[in-house]
Amino acid sequence: MNDRLVPGSDRSRESAGHMVELTRSLLDAETVDGVLRRILLAARMLIPDADMASITLRERTGELRTPFHSDPSAVELDRLQYRLGEGPCVAAADPAGVAFARSGDLSAEPAWPEFGPAAASYGYASVLATALLLPAESDAAVGALNVYSRERGRLDDVARDTALLLATHASLALASVRTAAGGARDLADAANQMANLRRALDTRTVIGQATGILMARRGLDADKAFELLSRTSQNLNVRLGSLAEGIVSAPEAADDL
Repeated sequence: MNDRLVPGSDRSRESAGHMVELTRSLLDAETVDGVLRRILLAARMLIPDADMASITLRERTGELRTPFHSDPSAVELDRLQYRLGEGPCVAAADPAGVAFARSGDLSAEPAWPEFGPAAASYGYASVLATALLLPAESDAAVGALNVYSRERGRLDDVARDTALLLATHASLALASVRTAAGGARDLADAANQMANLRRALDTRTVIGQATGILMARRGLDADKAFELLSRTSQNLNVRLGSLAEGIVSAPEAADDL
């Protein structure tokens, strides 16, 4: 079991120091590739039990690819998901998908009946994929940060929160890179773009939380829980994000959907 980051602890201070260094590193990056490579390295360093990591990018055509990885096996597992059309990085890189997808026992994961056992056969038992939002001008506007662990029951809430923080850093740094490269956008436009990215990440996070609540309270898998959330949003003519916020603030509401 991983020790949680207790405020004031040595581990908490060390993690905070790494995050400060990461922020400086990302601000120094001058290209999209530079930002994504540094995020990948940070994921391996900062996320507990991360044995390997990769980055999925979704092209405008809908094609998924893995341009950056820490291990060739990560590319194989990512490509397997692309081929099967299921798996954590496919879900997290979906523009309409949730903020993160996670499993602590891939061999028995009902959400991914084909990918889960296949990944387990490679020797990986836990996985976490976090949505990565890129600036709107990018050729690949959506992606995912994927982390794999060989141990069952790993990549817990601490890992999830760290990955979400890394994704936020990446999105803001990429927006900054695009702004600097364009040269014509003023500071107000850059600030507005960053605010939009923050809101988008916040919305995807709360949708992921609401989906998890539905899975727990209604006994649904991830796909059916998200489908129920979407259908209810349409029937009530309520924004998906607003509905998700209501469920997160009052989980018992999930029983009435």
